[in-house]
Amino acid sequence: MKVVISVDMEGVCGVASWVQVSPPEFGGLVNAGEYQAARERMTREAGAAALGALAGGATGVLVNDSHDTMRNLLPELLPEGARFTSGNDKPLSMVQGVDEAGVGALLFVGYHARAGSPRGPLAHTWNGFIRNVRVNGVDTGEYGLNALVAGHYGVPVVFACGDDVAMGEIREELGEQVVTVAVKEGLSTYSAIHLHPLEAQRLIREGAERAVRAARDARPYTAAWPAACELSFDHQARADQCERVPGVRRVDAVTVGWDSSDALHLFGMFRMLARVADVRLNA
Repeated sequence: MKVVISVDMEGVCGVASWVQVSPPEFGGLVNAGEYQAARERMTREAGAAALGALAGGATGVLVNDSHDTMRNLLPELLPEGARFTSGNDKPLSMVQGVDEAGVGALLFVGYHARAGSPRGPLAHTWNGFIRNVRVNGVDTGEYGLNALVAGHYGVPVVFACGDDVAMGEIREELGEQVVTVAVKEGLSTYSAIHLHPLEAQRLIREGAERAVRAARDARPYTAAWPAACELSFDHQARADQCERVPGVRRVDAVTVGWDSSDALHLFGMFRMLARVADVRLNA
């Protein structure tokens, strides 16, 4: 059984500021030294999950860089034998690889809480202006969307690590079959109490091993299809733009809705509307 590891950065141990997770090439409020340290810890946590997965019986590991530009990993720090993806123009984005033959489990590393979550360090969904995503009345975040895409291919989520708020949300939505490891305790949007990075990596390795050993009994996450989907924004101008897309309806001032026949349609619509809604508000 092969596994895919989707690794984000906001949920990594030691991270509590956008400065730490913003590639310096874009300018603005960034710091090259802090970003470099965060991407190193990101890679080491992904590597710990990969080692755990291999110890748990995985025959192959694909580490999918899932943060921002999706070229943050330092490949030399990954275990030898692991494959990795790089670049953000990927058909399945944060879960690229779950459609490969032989993949039997998906692991989340460095994951964060959904937009609007109290105490969730750097809590957000996809970008800075999406307020909420709802599928059949269930509020979700990146973890839920990614789990549904993986479920479309029959791949269950078996492990997750990140902040404690995110881990609670993941267990609530995806079920107790997901082995979770909290590497930090959220105090606010921009603060947290962190484990020592080496302890975090040890717990991730142990948790991933346990999760992969039990993966054959895990069930893929799914929804009742067709599903009623809603996307809320921080400003009505974004909903104005999305309402013009065929098949999309206005729900309220900042929310649009549509119906999806399956998880791939849902994910495609979500990504498209997130792009359509990315408009200047001071035009």
